[in-house]
Order: sequence, then structure tokens, then C-alpha cells
Amino acid sequence: MSAPARPLGYWLKHLDNLLERHVETTLAGLGVSRREWQVLNALADGGRVRRAGLVDALAPFWTEDGPTLDEVLGRLTAREWLLPASDEGLALTEAGRAAHTEVRVRVESTRATVLTGLTGEQYTETVRVLSVMAGNVEAALAAR
Repeated sequence: MSAPARPLGYWLKHLDNLLERHVETTLAGLGVSRREWQVLNALADGGRVRRAGLVDALAPFWTEDGPTLDEVLGRLTAREWLLPASDEGLALTEAGRAAHTEVRVRVESTRATVLTGLTGEQYTETVRVLSVMAGNVEAALAAR
């Protein structure tokens, strides 16, 4: 096996930056940000989700320099896509579910573009390998 021209870290960061740009471009015509999409998608199953569960589910995707969860929730509530928060948790309105369906079509098209030229097995193996690498680093950090 020959060594890649650039290391893994380069490709991970490069792909992440490209994905951010591609998804933002895809969603721009709908007036939806990537973070808004992530919240819509996390709530799309139809049940109520507690805020803490939403924070945990979305944590890997959110950065300190981006919008806060409260800002995104506020925008979705203002659009009447999100029911006001309650003790039972957060949920989409009927309009929010319709918006999710419309956005999902575009996101699935974006995913198809990203996966062009890869088999399902190659994608599955890539995710598995990255998961193992992440686990190795987590174990090493925990051991320190």
C-alpha cells in the first residue's frame, strides 16, 4: 500500500470544510442553515425530544463561533416550525415536518453527490475505519 500524498488529518479537515460549504449552498435557496437542518432532522421522528438530548445529539457538529442552540430554536419557533419548548420537550409543528421533508430531499441529493463513485460497502467500511480511529484516540486520551 502506497502512502497517500497528504495525511489523514488534511483530508478530514478538507472534506469537513467542503461539506459545510456544499450543504450551506444546497440549503441556501430554502432559507435554512445547516444547523437549522440538523435540529429539524433530530426532531423529525415525531416524538418530543428533551433539550439535553438535542444538545447531546448535535454536540459534535456545533462550534463556539456559530449560532447557539437557543438562537436556532428561536428562529425555528418564529417560523412556526417548532412548538414552544415545554416540560415534555421539543417537537416539530405540522409546518416544521413539511419543511423537514422539503429540506431532506435536497440533503439526500447532496449526500448522493458526495458518495458518487463509492459502493455502499466502501462507505460502510470508511465509516467503520473512522469510528475505530476515533475510539483509539478516545482511549488514548482517557488513559492520560
